[in-house]
Formats: sequence, structure tokens, C-alpha cells
Amino acid sequence: MGAVAINRKRTEDSLNFNQPSPSPSQASNKKRRFSFGIISPDSNKPSSSTVSRISRYPDAKAPLRREIHAPSRASLRYGLPKPKPNDYSFDDAERRAFDALRFFTKDEEVIDLGDEEEEPEIEIGKEAVSEDSSVEVVDCDIDEKEEIVEPPSSSMLDSLSLVRREATDAASSLEAYKKLLRSAERRDSKLEALGFEILFNEKRLSQLRQSRPKPVEKPLKKVPDEPFIPLTKEDKAEVYNAFSGKNRRKVLVTHANSNIDITGQVLQCLTPSAWLNDEVINVYLELLKEREIREPKKYLKCHFFNTFFYKKLVSDSGYNYKAVRRWTTQRKLGYALIDCDMIFVPIHRSVHWTLAVINNRDRKFLYLDSLNGVDSKILNALAKYLGDEAKEKSGKDIDVSSWDMEFVEDLPQQQNGYDCGMFMLKYIDFFSRGLGICFSQEHMPYFRLRTAKEILRLRAD
Repeated sequence: MGAVAINRKRTEDSLNFNQPSPSPSQASNKKRRFSFGIISPDSNKPSSSTVSRISRYPDAKAPLRREIHAPSRASLRYGLPKPKPNDYSFDDAERRAFDALRFFTKDEEVIDLGDEEEEPEIEIGKEAVSEDSSVEVVDCDIDEKEEIVEPPSSSMLDSLSLVRREATDAASSLEAYKKLLRSAERRDSKLEALGFEILFNEKRLSQLRQSRPKPVEKPLKKVPDEPFIPLTKEDKAEVYNAFSGKNRRKVLVTHANSNIDITGQVLQCLTPSAWLNDEVINVYLELLKEREIREPKKYLKCHFFNTFFYKKLVSDSGYNYKAVRRWTTQRKLGYALIDCDMIFVPIHRSVHWTLAVINNRDRKFLYLDSLNGVDSKILNALAKYLGDEAKEKSGKDIDVSSWDMEFVEDLPQQQNGYDCGMFMLKYIDFFSRGLGICFSQEHMPYFRLRTAKEILRLRAD
């Protein structure tokens, strides 16, 4: 207990070394708790029995000294000890203070001079600096205003550095602007040269256009009215009546020269979406020949082979002129084939109708297909046939090797799978008129009704 009391007292004395020492009167009034064997002046004996008891214990050893790695209580409570005056000079302290202020950004600076009686203060942000600081206030009578002269602060240093930076930036931007101006001037000169070239080329182009001969505008072919004569109500009623089921077995008309009977069932092939048969095609071709004979000046001189001619000429065994040699005798036709302008040969290929034309007037062999197909075998067979026919009937040798063979491409094309026969008949009709092909798929329903009306009246218009 004596050792603990001694250590505690020593610690308290060390912590209170800055406090003023008590006066003698206060010291006398303060009561000691323990006595460490102090002998009173009056007697050589201990002053109390407690001390005598403590004296029997061994002497207290000094506590172990420990290393302090952190601030002690005194340093935390009363701050670090003051540095010695010889550590650094006042100039060093001022320089360090200014260096620290360079990194302190202030939102605002307000200088409040106040009245003469009050102590002038300088307000910087939220901190107030009294006149004891390094800021001096100088009264001036110039313009009845007070001016404050301050030593160079961090803001002034920043402004000076900013001025130098702005001057450097201005110099660099001026140099960049000069370079940009020089490049713009060079571009302007190039643009002027290009503008001159453009104007020069435009003038040359205008002169060339003026000197170029104007193309001769081809007159638009007028679409004739005859191939598209509208049907009357009586014509449509007659055709619809022939298409009715009650006339399927009835012979509606008979063509005397070809000896072909047209029944209601045969005529049904001209109804929409039906395939044309041989009887209707052959009768219509006979009507076209009669139309030519009736008005020879209005139509070209043509010959129309029926649908069985090519099958006889080119059979499975190959080309056979003898099979068709008697089809074109002078007594039967009344003219020679080589004297005709055009010879039409209908071709039936399995389920598709096409047309081959021997154009004696233009010395050509033509092939017309509504599906834009080609077949050189057909044209070669017709070329050989024409040579054999001219030599057999007229005793003339025709060199067909110099004739052109053309697969006509710019034709109206069918847009379904059943109008090929109708396209073939209208190719023949327009060519025999000496007209260009000027119809399309949308005319097919009209042509079906018109062909049925012409067959019923045995007259092609």
C-alpha cells in the first residue's frame, strides 16, 4: 500500500507541474494520508502507528521504465512542448505559413474596417484576423476612401501565376490562330482555282450540249382501236349463253372450209382459267385467213398453219418433209409460200403453246414465247423446210444460212399458267395486222370473250 500511494502521489505531482504551487497556508491545511517514515522535528519516532506498520514491509522498488510510442497524457492534454527558439528563424515560419496558404482555397474575402474606436478585423471566409496579425491597415485620405495594403497573399500569388499562364495561353493561341489563318488563306486560293475550273468546265459542257445534234424524237405509236373494240351487251349475252351448261353437247357452229364443228363443250376452253384446245385455235386461224382475203389491202399476206403441221414435220423419228409436202400445193392454196409476207406455225410443247414465224419480208426466223423461252431446234427445222419447199414448189434455191434467227424478248408475258394459247393467238393477230405487240395480261379476259364471239359468228374482226 505504501508503494502504491507513493507512485500515485508522484504521478499527480508530475501531471500538475504547470499549476501554481500551493501557498504555505494551504499546504499546512492539507492533510497527508500517508507518511513515509518522516521523523517529526520534535521526536525521533514515527508520527503514527500506520507508518510503523508499513516500515516492516520491504522497501518499494522503482517501477520498470517503459518506452512510450505515443504521446503521453501531458502532451495530449497540454499540447506538444514548445520548440526551442534556435530551431528555425521567423522567416522560415513565415515562408511555411505562406506555402500552407497556397493550398487553401477561399470562397470569398471580406474586409470589414468597422469604426475607428473598434478594433479592425479582417474577415476571410469564416475566419477573423485581428490587427495583431500580419495585416496592416493604412488610413489614406485619397478620394475619401480607405485602402488596405496587404503583403502578398496566396490569392495574389495565384493571380500572378494565373496572369502568367493566361499570357502563355494567349501567346500559344495567337500562334495557333496565325497557323489556322495561313492554312485558311491557302485553302481559299485552292477554292478559287477550283471555282474557276468549275466555271470553265460548265461553259465547255454547255457549248458541247448546244453543238450536239438533238435526237430525233420518235413519234409515239398510237394504239389502234380495232384490236380493242368494246363488246356490246348483246355480244356478251350471246357468249355467256354459249358457255351455259345446256349447250355443252350442242353444235353451236360449223366451219365449212375446215369441216370443224364447235360445240358448247369445245367453246368452254375460252372461259377464264381454261386451256385452249386445237379446234378453237384452228378455227380462229381459218377466220384470220378469211379476214385477209376479205380485205387484202388492210392486212399482210400471210399463211396460217394449223396445230398439226409441226407435229407432222418433226416427229419422233426426226425431220420429215415428205409428211407435209402435199399441205401447200398451188391448187389447194392458190399461192406459193415464198410469196407470203409471213408464215405462222403454232407449236404445242406438251402443255405450253408457243409461236414460230417465218418472216419472208425481213428474211428472219422468229420465235415467240409468252414465258420467254428459247428453242433453236424449232427454227432450224423451219429453215430447212423453207429451203425444201421453195425448191419443191417453185424450183428456187434459197440460202437461208444468211437469215437471222431471233428469239423475241420484249414481249408481253403471261402471269399465270393457262393463258399461253391466248397469247399465241394474239401474237398472230397483231403481226398479221402489221402492228407491234401492244397488249398485256390484263387484256386476256377481254380477248377470250371477243374470240368466242368471233367464232360464234365465224368472222374475225
